[in-house]
This record gives sequence, C-alpha cells and structure tokens, in this order.
Amino acid sequence: MSKNFAITGVSGYVAPRHLKAIKETGNNLIAALDPKDSAGVLDSYFDNVRFFTEFERFDRYIEKLRRQGDEHQIHYVSICSPNYLHDAHARFALRINANAICEKPLVLNPWNIDALQELENESGKKIFTVLQLRVHPSLIALRKKIQEEKITTKKDICLTYITSRGPWYLVSWKGQLDRSGGLATNIGIHFFDMLMWLFGKVQHSEVHLSTPTKTGGFLELTNARVRWFLSIDKNDLPLEAKQKGQRTFRSITINDKEIEFSGGFTDLHTIVYRETLAGRGFGLKDARPSIELAHNIRNSKAIGINENAHYILKNQK
Repeated sequence: MSKNFAITGVSGYVAPRHLKAIKETGNNLIAALDPKDSAGVLDSYFDNVRFFTEFERFDRYIEKLRRQGDEHQIHYVSICSPNYLHDAHARFALRINANAICEKPLVLNPWNIDALQELENESGKKIFTVLQLRVHPSLIALRKKIQEEKITTKKDICLTYITSRGPWYLVSWKGQLDRSGGLATNIGIHFFDMLMWLFGKVQHSEVHLSTPTKTGGFLELTNARVRWFLSIDKNDLPLEAKQKGQRTFRSITINDKEIEFSGGFTDLHTIVYRETLAGRGFGLKDARPSIELAHNIRNSKAIGINENAHYILKNQK
C-alpha cells in the first residue's frame, strides 16, 4: 500500500533525490514546503502537490489531513530543509503522527538526539536519516571484506574531499556555523559516518586547521588511523583535476590504495527509502556517532600542523 508524503525544503539542492525516491518507491507526495517559491522541480515528479511558502499554513493543511483518517493523513515527512531546521521539522513529523526521513545531518548537536529519542518513545513514530554511503554496493563489499580480515595493525586512511564553491556559499546558511554546523558537518558528516561504520569507534581526534573554507585533522579509530581534509576552496584542487576542468576532487585511500566508489550514486536515496519503508532504515542510534564527532570537531581548537596532518596541510605549511 502506498504512503502519503510531505516534504520540507523542496526548492533546495538535495530535494530532487528525495522526490525521485518517493516516486520510485511508488508513494504519493501530498504537500511541499519552502520559503523560496522556485519549486518547479515538483512538476518533474508529481503534478498535484499542494505547495506552501509559510510553515504555519503547511502545518495547518497537514493537521487537517490528519483528522480525515489514514487514507488522507501524512505518513512520512521528508526533511530537506537547512541543517538547523532538521530538529524542529523532525519534531513536527512526530507531532502530526508521521515518521520522518531526514537528510544528514539529522541534527547539529548530540543532545538534540536525546530529546528526539524521548519524543519517539512518546509518539510511537520513528525518525530516520539518509546515510546513503552505507547502501553503496562497493562499500558494503568493502565492509564485508574488512570484517572477515584478521586485523593486526591499524590501517592508514587518507580522506580528501574538495568541492569548489563560490562566494555565495559563505553568505548562505551553509556558511553560518550555527546554521550548517560548519564544513565538518555540512560536507563531511557522511564520510565520517562511513569511516566509523567501516573501521570502528573514535579513540582520539585532532583538528589541525579550521577556517570557514577548509578544515583538516586526524582520527584514530578502533581499526584505522585517518588523516582527513575538507575544502570548498578551488585552489586546493590537485593539478590533474584542474587540468581536466573538474571542480570536485574526492579520494579515500586505505594503505595508499584508492577505494573506488565514484559510480553508483544516482540511486542511493531510492535504496535508502526502500530500506526505510521495509523497516530497515537508519535511525537515531545510527546517526549519533557521526553527529558527536562532527560536534567535537566543530568545538575543538585547531592545534596546528603536526606529524599526523593530511599531506595537503603539510604542503601548505
């Protein structure tokens, strides 16, 4: 039986992946919210969606549907709004007797998870998040291989993610620490989740550099030592990427061997939705480790470059 969905942040960058997932899993989108009215993307997926630019009217409409019985009420709220609103919109979903499927980061602070857990227990509904790298076939195979190994020494990991952004980024909510959580949260959290999913819990963390446009540090996990670097500065792109006209460079190596997972990204949200609807979604417990780590990174003082630093930071020293 198909489910009724509502979505927040429908005019944003990530919303089309959720719209596609809702459609491809055979469900109905009933209502959409975004303060920006550039919502023409809806027509590519659904043709009869009630659209709102004001949360109060969106809330009122969905509350009216709730009172009309199961056939009409919203069963899931997809949350694609700016990071700092995720917590409030997840609470809204539970209040209208719906489950939530929230883009990462689920929340900005670990204590927000504690509060949501209490609300889950009270409402009987669930809050799920999108940790799409956990359903990537190549990474699932890698995790299985790692789990079958008899690890005697920690692996050396190097994570590099450079995604060029113009001046608009720092002006938007994404450039505001209290709204996005900074680079480690906004563009790094799914990589941190993946690394802990593969190699275990955090035992030690260092931050070597932290600016609005780049950050880097070191993690010691149960089974790995990780040097990481995140940047939105195009000047950090390696020469070969610049020569090819690429604006993004992503690399994760294990003991100097590249993990190849560049393909297969287009359908990951649909897989997450399918798993969630089947009762196998990623919940608050799954989201917590990466949120705690990103929060700690955000609130750690940069100690400067040392022997644990990422090679890009060492070269810029």
